Amino acid sequence: MRAPILLVPLLLAACGGSTQPGESTDGRDTLRIVFVTHGQSADPFWSVVSNGARDAARDLGVDVQYQAPARFDMVEMSNLIRATVAARPHGLVVSIPDAAALGGAIRDAVAAGIPVVSINSGADAWRELGVLAHVGQTEYEAGFAGGERLAAAGVRRALCINHEVGNDALDQRCAGLSDALARNGGSATVLGVTLADPVDTEQRIGNALRADTSIDGMLALGPAGADPALAALRTTDRAGSVNFGTFDLTPRALEAVRDGDMLFAIDQQQYLQGYLPVILLVKYRETGTLPGGGDIIRTGPGFVTRDNATAVMDLTRRGIR
Repeated sequence: MRAPILLVPLLLAACGGSTQPGESTDGRDTLRIVFVTHGQSADPFWSVVSNGARDAARDLGVDVQYQAPARFDMVEMSNLIRATVAARPHGLVVSIPDAAALGGAIRDAVAAGIPVVSINSGADAWRELGVLAHVGQTEYEAGFAGGERLAAAGVRRALCINHEVGNDALDQRCAGLSDALARNGGSATVLGVTLADPVDTEQRIGNALRADTSIDGMLALGPAGADPALAALRTTDRAGSVNFGTFDLTPRALEAVRDGDMLFAIDQQQYLQGYLPVILLVKYRETGTLPGGGDIIRTGPGFVTRDNATAVMDLTRRGIR
């Protein structure tokens, strides 16, 4: 099993521990904030999150560490959270793709007096776990909005391409898509694919398209499904006859949107999911204040279409969109 990927080196043996909200510290250079997410920083999506965390660490003068399991593994992620709690950082940032599996470890962090902010997934669970704030998008609503756009384009039978079956946030996206299509007389079927095997993913999507010629739409839940889906459309000669959208931005997805091969890409502005929690935790330590008023601090959804794809492409090349 590979070791967790680290964003910024952090000396966990350094003087640490929790302080009360608003209590002064020896300076920001002593503050240690740890991210534990379900997504590796080498992943195209999560690399932008880690870039945001890195930039915030630089701008605020604090130490930040980014950790993730080597693959989508809730047991390993829970163990990483518990190890982080034992090291007593000044703040913890977590994603919550499975609240049942991770809830115990997160509650232990809260009970230890460590301020916790959640990002990305966990919009329905963060409050009950005692987390201070959640930064991200509401996944059902984002899936529903994508479904409405597909329905407006004439889609009645769609595939929802799920690259992490068991991730609650992705299940909610598919549910939103299904409900939006149902409201317009259509339907959606979930197709599970393997995150780490793009060749197998392409084959599964191609087989589904060949088996059901009534499929006229697809929604990928991330880049791991989007790129193989584009390839499958070409190999099955369905490009141009299947309206296709994806969550999240990559250079290839933006090129496809710009060229008319993809209808849209849903942007949840994940750079902010890395940057904002560092600001929130630093200011919480210093002032005891938090924005949001108990509501989710939303970073999306936004839509990139053919009209604005070119403008977004430069920012994506810079790793901030």
